[in-house]
Amino acid sequence: MKVIEANHLKKEYSTTCNTVKALDDVSITIQEGEFVAIVGSSGSGKTTLLNILGGLDIPTSGEVRVRGKEINKMNEEELTIFRRRNIGFVFQNYNLVPILNVLENVVLPLNLDGRPVDKKFIDKIIESLGLQSRLDHMPNMLSGGQQQRVAIARALSTKPAVILADEPTGNLDSKTGIEVIGLLKASASLFHQTIVIITHNEEIAQMADRIICIEDGRITGDQHEKQ
Repeated sequence: MKVIEANHLKKEYSTTCNTVKALDDVSITIQEGEFVAIVGSSGSGKTTLLNILGGLDIPTSGEVRVRGKEINKMNEEELTIFRRRNIGFVFQNYNLVPILNVLENVVLPLNLDGRPVDKKFIDKIIESLGLQSRLDHMPNMLSGGQQQRVAIARALSTKPAVILADEPTGNLDSKTGIEVIGLLKASASLFHQTIVIITHNEEIAQMADRIICIEDGRITGDQHEKQ
């Protein structure tokens, strides 16, 4: 089943001298349950692609469908609600709210959406990520790896169909980074989610089921690691 379908995406930025093509006719389909790594050099267009797939940016032309819904035709309010209910985001800098403790950060998307907290589900996420003893800790009391685990728990809390992660291990040492990706992959498998990550780390990319290479705004490779 297709979870994400992007067709003929273009993203252009105009300057006084020329037009920069961040994405140049990109089309991809991602199936339910896939763990996909997007790799490419700096400036290749991978973050632009991820942001458009998640509705954080809009393409100059082309379309994106998430769970069959064409998100780039939604108005701002519709898109905000759709993202909150269908897409979980994990960022390199964690983006935790410093005045909230671990548990409050994890359930924040549910509170913003006015949805009840499924305590059994949240407890299961927290246990799977080893955060049971940190629930009343503030973000500044946690290591980088622990903060990223909280960010992953928050992304999982709304039971999204898709998790999009932009360099989620960029601020972590190699060992912790591998561990965090392993936890993300295991958690998403446990809770039946699709993962799309951006990474510069070849070892992390090799943990994915599929590697999409992008350079100069174009897909240059699409390799399925597992047949």
